[in-house]
Amino acid sequence: MSSFGLPVGSPPGLPIAFGIVHEPRITPKSMGGIEMLRQDPAQEAEHTTMLSESANSDGRGWRLVKTHDFGLLWWGQVTSQVGEGLNKVALLWLVYELTGSALMLAMVGLLQTIPPLVFGPIIGVYLDRFPKKQVMVWVDLIRTVLTLLIPGLFGLGLLSLEGLFVLIFLTSMVSTVFGPALASAVPLLVRRSELVSANALIQGTNNIGMLLGPAISGIMIALIGAQHVLYVNAATFLISALCLIPIRSNETLGQTQKASTLSGSLLSDLLVGFRFVFRDRSTVFLLVIISALYNLGASAFVFVLPVYAKELLHVGPVQLGWLWSALGVGMLMASSWLALNPKNDMQSRMHILVGGTTMGGMAVCTLGLLESPLIAAGLVTLVGAGAAVLNPVVWALLQEVTPSHLMGRVFTTFSTGSMAAAMVGMSGFGWVADAIGPAASLIGLGLVLLLTAGVATHFARQSLTVQIAAT
Repeated sequence: MSSFGLPVGSPPGLPIAFGIVHEPRITPKSMGGIEMLRQDPAQEAEHTTMLSESANSDGRGWRLVKTHDFGLLWWGQVTSQVGEGLNKVALLWLVYELTGSALMLAMVGLLQTIPPLVFGPIIGVYLDRFPKKQVMVWVDLIRTVLTLLIPGLFGLGLLSLEGLFVLIFLTSMVSTVFGPALASAVPLLVRRSELVSANALIQGTNNIGMLLGPAISGIMIALIGAQHVLYVNAATFLISALCLIPIRSNETLGQTQKASTLSGSLLSDLLVGFRFVFRDRSTVFLLVIISALYNLGASAFVFVLPVYAKELLHVGPVQLGWLWSALGVGMLMASSWLALNPKNDMQSRMHILVGGTTMGGMAVCTLGLLESPLIAAGLVTLVGAGAAVLNPVVWALLQEVTPSHLMGRVFTTFSTGSMAAAMVGMSGFGWVADAIGPAASLIGLGLVLLLTAGVATHFARQSLTVQIAAT
């Protein structure tokens, strides 16, 4: 999960950015108390070449949507994300109609959270053993069937509450696979210099779904009923699968065979992924810390926002809706800007990462000191923009440094850490908002985001040091 409830690799996912990437031989080198990792000379030369390609290539930005393979992926994701927006409202409405219980609504959220939090790294092991395109197609087809079963059984009078919860859990389990598979597939469809733009475009589909899906779902529920909206949701998954099937993936049979050859037991493969994230690559570990810190603060923001609107701004649900829209607009604007941004060299990426986290932190801190709804809407737009620049840059860096046969494990571990941090943040800052007040909670959130900016600044300096050493 990324900021504001979006999956990492939401989401979170590139001629080919990754063929078969061999794990470098690495030795620790102490620098400023942080363990620095160096590749051997041949790999440093390769790293330097790739940095040069990243800096000099002319990215296509929004024109990527017009390409055959990435365009199909993007349109499939737009359809699927709008469907997810439909589902968020329709499924909760159906559960409430069936039970009349707010506790049961919380149970739905719990069932959707457990699979990625508990089984994410294990799923990553198996994801690394199969072609990513085939995985995504099968996931969409299975989600189509599972989603169809809910209104189908409901219409026949055969849907029990227990059966509904089982279907929700299974759908969440299958959906856990899709995000990391998507993040792993993006480098196979665009050039290395286009990774940030491609990730921003993929993230933009989340923003489009968040803006359009719930509004359309509300209208459709009023017209045809919540259960029939779920039929439409199932159709969006099917359309996504049909968009994926014609894509010409550069993931070769050799890559899949290599992953299978390197596979051992479940435990040993799991440990290989953990070692890569937490020990072998300081770059990856710092990216995990940056994302976890940001999610610790930003994911709690959406739960503090209604309290802030009522207690400090003294506004009602209509004005709260405008604040939510401002958040989505900020995210969509930043994603669009990233897709158009021609500068994809390491230094530019670091400026974006540090600038986005700093802007978000300062905007949230300032919110805690204001009581003007109009100014608050402008600041919330900046918060959304700051959140939207984080994931595309972090994903691109992970996609570049992670060997192809470890992609699934790295992205699922990354997602699990971010989601765990988000849950801690939602609980902790929610308690602060109740016990002390929303202003204190917002200032605390802002300070966490500024701390993230500090870690990102350290990461930028470390990356520059490694880049200079490699030249």
